[in-house]
Amino acid sequence: MAISPEIQRIVRNALAEDVGAGDVTSVPIITPTTRLEGDFLVKARGVVAGLEVVGEVFAQVDPAITYAPLVEDGTLANPGDVVARVAGCGPGILIAERTALNFMQRMSGIATLTKRYVDAVAGTRARILDTRKTAPGLRVLDKMAVKLGGGANHRIGLYDMVLIKDNHIEAAGGITAAVKRVREQGGDLAIEVEVESLEQLDEALALGVDRIMLDNMSLDTMREAVRRAAGRVGLEASGGINLDTVAAVAATGVDLISVGALTHSVSALDISLDITLVR
Repeated sequence: MAISPEIQRIVRNALAEDVGAGDVTSVPIITPTTRLEGDFLVKARGVVAGLEVVGEVFAQVDPAITYAPLVEDGTLANPGDVVARVAGCGPGILIAERTALNFMQRMSGIATLTKRYVDAVAGTRARILDTRKTAPGLRVLDKMAVKLGGGANHRIGLYDMVLIKDNHIEAAGGITAAVKRVREQGGDLAIEVEVESLEQLDEALALGVDRIMLDNMSLDTMREAVRRAAGRVGLEASGGINLDTVAAVAATGVDLISVGALTHSVSALDISLDITLVR
């Protein structure tokens, strides 16, 4: 994977936050000729994500450090698996350690949870989507992790898709007025409308929008929405969906299920960097 300038910037900012003027512990303890090797050890079953990003962390700290992923991003790992190795002289590995683990643990946690949702809806037509409920400044990595877990990305930000939600509808005086105002501006971005009732669904269907979000609807109401839409438009279920309910939601026939918890309630995957002194 090519590391984009945006990811390079994220890594640079993370290192600046952690290292500041310098590591006042590692630098005096570890001489420039001291050689260290380290293993990234997985301690809980999960999907490993962020391996390439970790490589960028080490490259920015010290280009002389050698870093080698042993598996691909998106691999399901078990406790005891070593997923990457690193080696180098001087304090660089320990300077980079926390930042590297922060990225890998968070991204792996997101990918692992995403896979649980994807597995829960297997055999249905539904795809699992993320949302914009990401850590500020880390959205590109959060959404990358969702894809590595088998999910799909919703819009990246406010600029790449029109999503008319309840507050927009209230401010415009209705769904029809909101859609009309967007279309008057021109452009070719997809338009999605959030609806809270079957009456609103019918209104949105008549407008020929690209996607309709079914917000906090009961299972029976979602099934009726699927029947009324009859495949004319993609339907996205949203609102309070969790691992206990996602299979039943998928069984209604919706096309997409968005889950904010994928990124806003992350449990980091337990991964450590175990260091060995070579000389």
